[in-house]
Amino acid sequence: MMKGVILAGGLGTRLMPCTKVTNKHLLPVYNKPMIYYPLNTLVKAGIEDIMIVTGGNYAGDFLRLLGNGSEFGLKDISYTYQEGEGGIAHALKLAENFADEEKVVVMLGDNIIKDDISDAVEEFEKQQEGARIFLKDVPDPERFGVAEIQDGRVINIEEKPEKPLTNYAVIGIYMYDNSVFEIINSLKPSERGELEITDVNNEYIRRGTMTYSIIKGWWTDAGTFDSLYRASKLVAEYGL
Repeated sequence: MMKGVILAGGLGTRLMPCTKVTNKHLLPVYNKPMIYYPLNTLVKAGIEDIMIVTGGNYAGDFLRLLGNGSEFGLKDISYTYQEGEGGIAHALKLAENFADEEKVVVMLGDNIIKDDISDAVEEFEKQQEGARIFLKDVPDPERFGVAEIQDGRVINIEEKPEKPLTNYAVIGIYMYDNSVFEIINSLKPSERGELEITDVNNEYIRRGTMTYSIIKGWWTDAGTFDSLYRASKLVAEYGL
């Protein structure tokens, strides 16, 4: 059975001074804490075994807020702590023992989507090996990792390109087989000093085992004041 990992660490510096007193993923998006949205996305997709990777001074607040996950119909939630900021791939590495050689669906804690990802999860469970990413056609792809597609396959992902080749942004939901941890262990830090998730995805592309799904409904992150406002507005207008 696939497991779920929500990455909710980081210092949230783009949301200062609000994040001086709490973790970014506990800030409200309309009428719920931000972390509720990725949790609900995974639960709706049938994922019952979930770990939250967090860090910083307010990690304990997740336990106080979410407890054992009974509010979401879960038997329990696992937690682990990330020291410092080493990037998305570094945070995911902390879930290796939790994954226990099962496939994982990984979601960034500030990503909010309207779509139900159940069908994609079912398809990936049937996929013998490799990875699956989610893409969204966006008006400002230069802000994201951008996927180049050829003959129905992703052939490359370029991080924040000045001249994007497509409008398909790679959003913060990824599905991996257990070889993801071997790939992460082989990575070298980028110029930012982080282990980059784009490097992980490009290795799966190199191996010929990357597939993708396109998000049809709305999607936003909530990591800046503008996107946090947009997320709250979308949830208030269209519900979630």
